[in-house]
Amino acid sequence: TVTDLPVVPLDGTHLTLEDLEALALGQARAELAPEGRSRMEAGAELVARAAAGEEPVYGVNTGFGRFAEVRIPFEEAARLQINLVRSHSAGVGVPFPAEVVRAMMVTRANVLARGNSGVRPVVVERLIQLLHSGLVPRIPSQGSVGASGDLAPLSHLALFLIGEGEGWDVDGRPVAAREAL
Repeated sequence: TVTDLPVVPLDGTHLTLEDLEALALGQARAELAPEGRSRMEAGAELVARAAAGEEPVYGVNTGFGRFAEVRIPFEEAARLQINLVRSHSAGVGVPFPAEVVRAMMVTRANVLARGNSGVRPVVVERLIQLLHSGLVPRIPSQGSVGASGDLAPLSHLALFLIGEGEGWDVDGRPVAAREAL
């Protein structure tokens, strides 16, 4: 079982290639390290204050790109973030193999554990749960949005986490994210 595997704490700074490989292959289990949790909580609190405040903060309480000057009401901020994930889930082509997707989940969880992104610890906890569940989001291997080559693939990962998109169950059968989760 997963609980019998060696633990790799994710803190944003100490993940090795060997740890990444073991996690991607299901030979270890990840946990959010306490120091990562503390940094994430502090960053999330900062973003929550900014979202509720009067000062415009790009992408938190404003639109994106040419809509950067458009103020988003607090009660619409969550919908803005969900729509951003949906709009960037524009990848195409053959999906990445399961091991690559699992490595993607680990690296994203580890980077978020640095605490610089302003996301709540629950995001990393859900990524870790997904990693250990055997479910694999379908992430197309082609497509990017803007100047960053990881926006489309990471959006497909986030889409699965919010119960949209598709992937494979523990037996490798196609499954809708909403059903799988």
